[in-house]
Amino acid sequence: MNIKSKIGQRIRALRLQKGISQEQLALKAELDRTYMTSVENGKRNISIQNIEKIIKALETTFEEFFKGFDLIV
Repeated sequence: MNIKSKIGQRIRALRLQKGISQEQLALKAELDRTYMTSVENGKRNISIQNIEKIIKALETTFEEFFKGFDLIV
């Protein structure tokens, strides 16, 4: 599994934990819903700035986001 897919899966898991839709997350993060879909599906090479926006919109921290995250692809 590649890094884009791993990031996308992590975002989806946290979003579902919070009980919010992709559209709600996209609005909170000030990103387009279709962009959010492609990120969650591992089809976008997401920037650090957009990861930060999503983490803030999920009301979590970088530490929590990457906790237990296996960066080896």
